[in-house]
Amino acid sequence: MAHSRFVVLLVAAILMTTSNRPIRAGGGAEQRGSSPARRNPLLGRSALPFHAPEFDKIHDADFKPAIEAGIAEERAEVRKIADNPAAPTFDNTIVALERSGQLLARVYLIFNGLTSANTNDTLQKVQEEEASKLAALQAETFLNEKLFRRVEAIYGQRQHLALGPESTRLIEYYHQHFVLAGARLSAADKASLQKLNEEEATLSTKYTNHLLAAAKAAALVVDNEAALAGLPPAEIDAAAQAAKGRGLEGRWLIPLQNTTQQPPLLSLSNRDTRRRLFEASWTRAERGDANDTRAIIARLAQLRAEEAALVGYPDYASWKLQDQMAKTPAAVTKFLDQLVAPATARARDEAADLQQLIDRQNGGFQLEPWDWTHYAEQVRAAKYSLDESQIKPYFELNRVLVDGVFYAANRLYGLSFKERHDVPVYQKDVRVFEVTDHTGASLALFYADYFARDNKNGGAWMDNFAGQSKLLEMKPVIYNVANFDKPAPGQPALLTADDVVTMFHEFGHALHGFFADQRYPSLSGTSVARDFVEFPSQFNEHWAFEPSVLAHYAVHYKTGQPMPQALVDKILAARDFNAGYNMTELIAAAELDMQWHTLAKTSPLQDVDAFEKAALVNTHVDVRQVPPRYRSSYFLHIWGNGYAAGYYAYLWTQMLADDAYAWFSAHGGLTRENGDRFRAAILSRGNTVEYGAMYRDFTGHDPEIGPMLKNRGLVRGDR
Repeated sequence: MAHSRFVVLLVAAILMTTSNRPIRAGGGAEQRGSSPARRNPLLGRSALPFHAPEFDKIHDADFKPAIEAGIAEERAEVRKIADNPAAPTFDNTIVALERSGQLLARVYLIFNGLTSANTNDTLQKVQEEEASKLAALQAETFLNEKLFRRVEAIYGQRQHLALGPESTRLIEYYHQHFVLAGARLSAADKASLQKLNEEEATLSTKYTNHLLAAAKAAALVVDNEAALAGLPPAEIDAAAQAAKGRGLEGRWLIPLQNTTQQPPLLSLSNRDTRRRLFEASWTRAERGDANDTRAIIARLAQLRAEEAALVGYPDYASWKLQDQMAKTPAAVTKFLDQLVAPATARARDEAADLQQLIDRQNGGFQLEPWDWTHYAEQVRAAKYSLDESQIKPYFELNRVLVDGVFYAANRLYGLSFKERHDVPVYQKDVRVFEVTDHTGASLALFYADYFARDNKNGGAWMDNFAGQSKLLEMKPVIYNVANFDKPAPGQPALLTADDVVTMFHEFGHALHGFFADQRYPSLSGTSVARDFVEFPSQFNEHWAFEPSVLAHYAVHYKTGQPMPQALVDKILAARDFNAGYNMTELIAAAELDMQWHTLAKTSPLQDVDAFEKAALVNTHVDVRQVPPRYRSSYFLHIWGNGYAAGYYAYLWTQMLADDAYAWFSAHGGLTRENGDRFRAAILSRGNTVEYGAMYRDFTGHDPEIGPMLKNRGLVRGDR
């Protein structure tokens, strides 16, 4: 999620496109070059509130020189710390490292935000040019023998330094990262690791840019409006507008989201159009053209196995899980194994129900992946008398945001939100809000960027333009990004129930960032393990359909009438519907990730399609009609966004979130008292406490999987 000062250095080389989790300043900035006479605004701290980015002044051409200046400054600062003739102390080494690299961190966070949400050719070129330089800087820092000796000396003395818990945690954090990065390797092995890291960084950046181009090129173009039968008129209008935007007058274009399944498959009644859309998604990055990603990921998997072996681990997952809550691939496998059987069993039962419906309608065909959501919606409508066309008029985007997402945050934590029109944005659809605590203190800035664009990465994410730190006297500047369908001009933005959950989810990450209360940037806010960072966001999803919150925002956009209780009851009753499919596609993706990242160094270069097929069979998630949520070739999370060996985290944190919500339910539900307890125990702690201990501080016990199995519809029981 968000990147702290030191975490920026640690991950910049492989996250140059991080989605989750970008680009271009507003005011036409992307069309302008940088004049020699003007001062690069990235080289100094912004004078805006919270030091927010000056998007009205930043030009594309500013980033390359600013990044390189940041790299040079960071390199000099790190060398000065390493070469300090004074004996190593907490202040002259650890705190000095925390203070270093502020220019690079500032520029990188802005650059990362833009290259994920509003990118262009210029910025992508900078990504590719700078990736290896950032990787080299990372290696120089973590493989610097003199610097590591200083860190190790302080680590050995940490219990005798009379430091507070956060400072002690920071020492342990640095020491672990140096060791995991290979600080104890020989000079020859360090050089080999650095070379591998640089190649990985370059390939990861190429992968992301290839995939963005592949998804754009694979968008489905339809010549005949009749082929779009079943799509709501507003979506047909939006498809026409999208085609017009690409110069395809008189045609219709359906852009691809980054998941395997595509939302229009639910409504499209023309089976051939459904098949074409699914296949466009499924093969987007496997067309044998310049955007084909298979060769890149085969080499990335091999590189990562080689890196892990150099550092002394049997595989990449074993290496990268050391600082996670799960800690080992065995723990992840044990956890996933508890989900596979109930999820796939339910998915197969659901498939049989859908096939029966097809047969009753004399369809004359076997259920395929492109049929699933279309017929599932019919079953849901029949079983619950419910379809999205009934629901969406009650979920207007602004109402959901202000009277739903913000309202729940006010009820739980006492937060208030005021829209700011004086803060420049990078794209005209972006909105900015100032976040105020219950005391009246100003906490943060929050940017909301919700509509899909061709130059935006798929999916939804949260990140920071600036992180919180008492040491650096910084408050958080946070953004949420999504890819909701933008309505035609003059039409309201109406959301699906899943879109609503996405808004609450990403805002849960934002809350984690708002409440950051750390001295040190490397431990602040969302700078936590992948299998913990999704806990607050998954937890916040629960409030989307909490009765008092839902009643506050679910209002018909035309009539102003509240959602009828009968419709609310149907929505709640239907929440377990399709649970087998939903869980199986996630587990399949998580298993693919772990299979790729438990390859040994001795494994040959893989045939991507054959490997994927075998991986699904070997982990028992090969349900023919339920493809993985992400196919290997477009699995951006693990090849470009820093979730390698970590996609299981979404499921792991569902366990944490559902168990924590069970605690809330047992203690009065949505109350300020409970919200303040959650804020104090979880949301404000950052990475200052061991994750298991932090969780036990809140609930009083280790996480239990039972609430997850019930809440996700995999076992019978009250929700």
